[in-house]
Amino acid sequence: MKEFVEYIVKNLVDTPNDVNVNCYEGERGMIVEVRVNPQDIGKVVGRKGNTIKALRTISMMICARLGRRVRVEIVE
Repeated sequence: MKEFVEYIVKNLVDTPNDVNVNCYEGERGMIVEVRVNPQDIGKVVGRKGNTIKALRTISMMICARLGRRVRVEIVE
């Protein structure tokens, strides 16, 4: 999951070298933390949050097939 989210986010932002993705297990499943350059946060979130919603939806669908839960968070 980490590689998938990292690939998508790096292709959205202007400074892909500043993208950092960390995964760890939380109480309710996997948590994916995404850190980007502050200037790129708007690109990851998208207009009205549509881009991050789409990324979260696809991630949840992939993990659901594996019987797991996932939460994608943008960390500043």
